[in-house]
Amino acid sequence: MLDLRLKGMAAPIDPVVALKASPLFAGFTDTGLTILAGITAPHNYPAGTPLFVENMVSDCMLIIVEGKVALTTKDPHGGGDLQLGELGPGDWLGELALISTGQRMCTATATSTVKALEIRQADFQKTLALKPQACIKLLMSIVTRFGQKVADNKDALRSLLKT
Repeated sequence: MLDLRLKGMAAPIDPVVALKASPLFAGFTDTGLTILAGITAPHNYPAGTPLFVENMVSDCMLIIVEGKVALTTKDPHGGGDLQLGELGPGDWLGELALISTGQRMCTATATSTVKALEIRQADFQKTLALKPQACIKLLMSIVTRFGQKVADNKDALRSLLKT
């Protein structure tokens, strides 16, 4: 087991176990999980701390190991923050950053103490060149689940196309 300790935390995260617990990594072999676990970095976020902020550069994805994260966006009409949802253990966010650098579309804030694993785009791209099978499998999982989210929200997306 890789001994990745979070700042201020005594209990290490086993990244292979953490990745295996996420539906995003369903069907991965132990070898694939070990390859991707090798490029993760553990992070600890106290309650109330942003994991990232809307419009900041997106250069990594996060997999939540423990805790809850609220997703919000700024109200375009100046009414404060709009609640988008909440994520918990096994969920992931910022996955599109592995494909392309852009800006964060929302703010993610820890609503409890959060333990998370980070995969940085630069590390993912290096691994893609060396171990493409595991990385392509992750990209396919991201695309498949993103496509499912689009299909699940097709009515809302259609309303955006109406003028």
